[in-house]
Amino acid sequence: MSEIQHLTNKLNQFIEDRNWGPSQTPKDLAISISIEAAELLEDFQWISSEEALEKNEENIREEIADVLIYSLMLCSKLDLDVKEIIEEKMVKNARKYPVPVKK
Repeated sequence: MSEIQHLTNKLNQFIEDRNWGPSQTPKDLAISISIEAAELLEDFQWISSEEALEKNEENIREEIADVLIYSLMLCSKLDLDVKEIIEEKMVKNARKYPVPVKK
């Protein structure tokens, strides 16, 4: 079992233990990803990246974790293989953005 699948299983158990499953719809998980990403942006608003990390590192870590948790839960709910969809996207990105030819 991959580390990602192990982590997803732990998250699913956490949700099951609290009976949160019914509220974990794909729509609501997608909305939650957007909300958490917006909260992450707030830590960087109007200041440099360096200042943001200095002032908000703990919250930045927590907001990134929230985005990743909801993303893993959405993949789980949709029965998507995280590794597979990332690798597929990387192939598309490589075609779309080829390595520049060195002169």
